[in-house]
Amino acid sequence: MSIELLIIIGIFYYILTIGSIIGILLLMNNRNKKNYRKEIDELERDKNLVVSANLIAELNKVEPLVQDSDMKDSLAIWQDKFRSIKEEDIPKVTDELLEAEELYSEQDYKGLKKKLAGIELELYYIKTKANFLLDEIKEITLSEEKNRATITKLKASYREILQKYQKKKNEYTLVSQPLELQFENVDKLFGAFEKSMEKKSYQEVSKIVKAIDDLIGNLKLVIEEAPSIIMLGKNIIPKKITDITNISKKMEKDGYNLEYLNIPYNVTESSKKITDIFQRLNVLNIEDSIFELKTMLDYFDSIYNDFDKEKISRKIYNDFLGSILIKITKLTKINNTLLKKLKDIKYSYDLEDEEVEIVFQIKEELASLRGEYDDIVEDGRSKKSAYSYLGKQMELLNVKVTKTEEKLEVALRTFGSLKEDEVRAREQLDEMKEILNQAKEGMKTFKLPVIPDHYFVELGEATEAISNMVAELEKTPISIKILNTRVDTARDLVLKVYNTTKEIVKTAKMAETAIVYGNRYRPINKEVDIGLMKAEKAFFGGDFKNSLEQAIHAINVIEPGIYKKLMDEYQE
Repeated sequence: MSIELLIIIGIFYYILTIGSIIGILLLMNNRNKKNYRKEIDELERDKNLVVSANLIAELNKVEPLVQDSDMKDSLAIWQDKFRSIKEEDIPKVTDELLEAEELYSEQDYKGLKKKLAGIELELYYIKTKANFLLDEIKEITLSEEKNRATITKLKASYREILQKYQKKKNEYTLVSQPLELQFENVDKLFGAFEKSMEKKSYQEVSKIVKAIDDLIGNLKLVIEEAPSIIMLGKNIIPKKITDITNISKKMEKDGYNLEYLNIPYNVTESSKKITDIFQRLNVLNIEDSIFELKTMLDYFDSIYNDFDKEKISRKIYNDFLGSILIKITKLTKINNTLLKKLKDIKYSYDLEDEEVEIVFQIKEELASLRGEYDDIVEDGRSKKSAYSYLGKQMELLNVKVTKTEEKLEVALRTFGSLKEDEVRAREQLDEMKEILNQAKEGMKTFKLPVIPDHYFVELGEATEAISNMVAELEKTPISIKILNTRVDTARDLVLKVYNTTKEIVKTAKMAETAIVYGNRYRPINKEVDIGLMKAEKAFFGGDFKNSLEQAIHAINVIEPGIYKKLMDEYQE
């Protein structure tokens, strides 16, 4: 392909690309133009709908309803508002839309976008004014129909209230007079409503309807809650107050301190509150009355729980009164006995001061606990505190005493174990001597050609360890730590000698048996004869293990499998 052709193709694609870009831009511009056109048309339509036929019609309905100066003034205000919207706000938006049309024609889309946003906001404000005006007017034009419907519902509700009152009139004795006066007021307001409707005084009618609604709403609450208020305030709570007062007096006479419950003050305040509730009830004001009475009821019910708690706490206090004193006295006696023996224990077992310090700490703790106990008992005798407090203090003190008791038990076990360690060491000394003698006797059970040197080394170490242990036991004072170390060392070395003895004797016996067994093959096999000669040499040299292995290897030449058989027997 020639260079000229390539250049022509390149130019063609370049022109095609530029053309595509221009086409896309024109298409986008055309689309934006259509969108802005549509938005302008929608704003124009919204502007024309602001002053709707519905608003004009409702405003025209008001004129025949004007019967007094108040209504006449309201109509004048509404007409001014309507005129302001129609003659001031709408023309202003019209001018704004004309400016938007100019910007659209000039294709100034940036300025047009900002202008349309401002027009939309202005239209929203005008529509809000118009809707609010329409609602105000409808309050009057629809008032007759709406108020009639409301009054019908209120009359039905009123009849239900009245029937409930008359059916259970005996439950409302305390408030019958204010209730009946209120019923009369409601009847009068129903009459006033009819008169105002005849005069078409719709503004007055709205006030009357609201007043009736408020009165009936309050009457409904009073009818529903008054029996409960009366029952709680005149019956249940006063009985509880009387009962609690009598119980508290009896308990105080029996020695209980109930000052912290503050019963007389709370009873007085509750009585004042009940009086206030019934004064308000007399004017049919029951706001928060049920809540306040139930709060009082819950409080007085909780007092019974407090009484029970005091009785239980008194029993706990009395139970601990004797048991704690006995325990402290017993622990003090034991600790004092330990203190008397402490000097001898410390000397006998070479103890440091810090190792016996725990006994002095326990002495101080017991003295402190006895002081706490005396303070609590004195507090109880003087009736300065409630048993709920005293019982709790006794429980806490008992926990402390128990912890001190555990410390003393640990100290007793520790010091007691020192003597036990000494006794156990003497017992183990006899056992170790017996084991060592058994080892020596065991060595004599088989006539060995020679005793290995390592046996005498181990025997000497064990004998020396026993001597060190004896020397430690004869010391005054005895160091238990050192003694226990001596015992452990001696025991390990004696057992080592015992096991070595068994091993030597057993191996020597097996080696001798193997050599004797293999002698039958000597005449017929030179290799066996040489192997047994090596085994005999090791045997008489005291190397019994090597002797056994040499003998077994030699016999295995003639009798395969004997090695495993004899080695299994050796292991057993």
